[in-house]
Amino acid sequence: MLTLRHSPFDLFDRLEQQLQTAERVPAAEVIDTPQAYEITLELPGVDKDSIDVKATDRSLIISAERRSRQPAPTGSDSPDAGAGRGTLLSEVRYGTWSRSFRFPGGIQREGLEAQYRDGLLTVKAPKAQTMTTVSVKVEA
Repeated sequence: MLTLRHSPFDLFDRLEQQLQTAERVPAAEVIDTPQAYEITLELPGVDKDSIDVKATDRSLIISAERRSRQPAPTGSDSPDAGAGRGTLLSEVRYGTWSRSFRFPGGIQREGLEAQYRDGLLTVKAPKAQTMTTVSVKVEA
């Protein structure tokens, strides 16, 4: 009879998978100012057109894709043609990812500003200025 048993090494395999996934998520910094929440993400090598920023009443969802750079094809008349050109080492992570940030207060979605410069994405989410108070009549 065949039984399925987990190897003690399965735990290490799962941990390695989680670490590889975590490495794909860019580092972020979130600052709470009196007027807005400011989020900065490190996105070196990401094309600006692949960045997507979406907002709800109290959260931001930011996603992007870092595409692999394919080596330029070599012509057969090149002196190095057929010399086996290719990537020797690649520690750069490619692919898509998404992060969400939930804030303690509401944000003004219409006032969102996003700027991408030198590999850093900065998003300013102005805080909602409307504070609603509800009075409840207590009945006897």
